Amino acid sequence: MMNEQVILVLALVTGMLLGAIFFGGLWWTAQQLVSSRQPARWFFGSLVLRTSIVLVGFYVISHGHWERMLACMLGFVIARLMVFRLTRAAETPAHVDHEANHAS
Repeated sequence: MMNEQVILVLALVTGMLLGAIFFGGLWWTAQQLVSSRQPARWFFGSLVLRTSIVLVGFYVISHGHWERMLACMLGFVIARLMVFRLTRAAETPAHVDHEANHAS
């Protein structure tokens, strides 16, 4: 029982790592597209690489157990939220009032 809990925590952490790779890679790719001569090649290559890494990671971590897959996917979603907040904060100047961003 304790061993399975440890495995689920490791699956969650691995999902977070996979999410950081996927969404961090997406953010990095978007930054490269601005100055690239071949943006479609950058985007497609990044998409294939990021998706391959995540799918292989999910397959290895789940090892045929839906509970591990669920924990890994939860970690992936958590990482998505974290990367979104970090990249959003990096793009927003510190002196901008956050209330102004929500004005209609």
